[in-house]
Amino acid sequence: MSLSYVDEKSSSSNPLELLEEIVCANDWAYERSGLNELSVEINGRWCNYRLFFIWQAEIGALHFSCVFETRVHQESFKPVHSLLATINEKLWLGHFDLSSQDGTPMFRHTLLLRGAGPASVEQLEDLVDISVSESDRYYPAFQFVIWGGKTAKEALEAALIEVVGEA
Repeated sequence: MSLSYVDEKSSSSNPLELLEEIVCANDWAYERSGLNELSVEINGRWCNYRLFFIWQAEIGALHFSCVFETRVHQESFKPVHSLLATINEKLWLGHFDLSSQDGTPMFRHTLLLRGAGPASVEQLEDLVDISVSESDRYYPAFQFVIWGGKTAKEALEAALIEVVGEA
């Protein structure tokens, strides 16, 4: 995924101001539901993702979720949790989670900024880029477990198959 942004200095310490500029520069659909909340919809490789950003100024933290456009039925929660544990062992940044309320899988991460100064364009671009890349990478594994009845191990082996050579 390649993000585009024209670097203009933002005077606000609220990273959502800078995120809104990045979102506009990429021509993504978004909604600013409050001073401290931003939701964005973008196209991924396999589905659309809904990105949610919540700024907690009092602790200097930007909470982020990249929600999949799919639902997990209650009977699949156990095998999906097994998949989550296996995937999360491999990640350096963030983690995958499953909403107990509506069964939506998501990638989540919180960026701590207290004492570090305002968020940079690069930090915010990396946050979005890494989350979408990881979501695209593992989305097929979720589908193999949810709809294909595969185990976590089988799903990951099928989803992460490395292609060698050219056809």
